[in-house]
Amino acid sequence: MARTADDTNGRRRRRPRNEPTSEATARAGEDPDSGTSTGPVAETRWLNGDELAAWLANSAIMISLPAALDARMQREARLTFFEYMVLSVLSEQPARTMQMSALAARTAASLSRLSHVVGRLEKRELLARNRIPGSGRRTTATLTEAGYDVVVAAAPGHVAAVREYLIDGLGPQELAALRRIGVAVDAAIKRGQPGAGSAASPPGDGAVDGRSPTVHPAAQPPADTLIATPRGPAGQEPDQP
Repeated sequence: MARTADDTNGRRRRRPRNEPTSEATARAGEDPDSGTSTGPVAETRWLNGDELAAWLANSAIMISLPAALDARMQREARLTFFEYMVLSVLSEQPARTMQMSALAARTAASLSRLSHVVGRLEKRELLARNRIPGSGRRTTATLTEAGYDVVVAAAPGHVAAVREYLIDGLGPQELAALRRIGVAVDAAIKRGQPGAGSAASPPGDGAVDGRSPTVHPAAQPPADTLIATPRGPAGQEPDQP
């Protein structure tokens, strides 16, 4: 029901729901419906022009880049970007096996979302799930030979897309800055996670987990990252184009 207020003649009049609050109320941060204070608006650290431009440019990366990678991956490899992430991470693990909870953390996914995607990949025989003996409902995911073949075939196209959409358009100084930005943002996110405590210092070379993503295997073993080229059996690397 619309709110009312006394007019100058003592009669009650209706106040439109969307009537703006007074400037004083806005500054005080009061909720006009409850009368409670939500804190001074002045405490909000609004972005200045340069900060806003940087945020909007970064938002384009966060939104547009994953969408472009996903569309290309589906077109070229019949995988979603997240499916490729799951297979790629498993390809880097000992025995190509990882506990589901750890895999969810590595791919930044909820267990429910990961279980749904793993079930879909399992039907395609690209991986298999197995219960861990003992108490609890612990489960592992293991990349099958068919799944390994799929991720090895998809990796060159994925790396080519990463180069086309991001890496090759940047100079050495820009790449160094991008790397520092990525490490700083990752550390800030981890600090904000419940129970994270103080964030660990970033690795000395500035790479996540001390490794460097998307490198040629002849130079350095690929990382346990989402854009790594999978290793072959016994640590051997797949042939490179």
